[in-house]
Amino acid sequence: MANPLRSEVVRLYKNLLYLGREYPKGSEYFRDRLRSAFSKNRAESDPQAIREMILRGEFVSRELEALYYLRKYRAMKKRYYEE
Repeated sequence: MANPLRSEVVRLYKNLLYLGREYPKGSEYFRDRLRSAFSKNRAESDPQAIREMILRGEFVSRELEALYYLRKYRAMKKRYYEE
């Protein structure tokens, strides 16, 4: 892997691993899927392809954050408002 992109990939992995702690199917499930996705693309050496994968990973990260915010919002709404 190209050295300049390695730090970005490691940062993305750690961020996704942190976000996976609250995953609805469990952190073990998320960690296994994350590990397999990163190890599947381990041999990739094309910098452009790596950048595209990083962008996709950042998209997944934003989607997970949105999922968690929505879940927290629904829980608070359920506690304080009757439907």
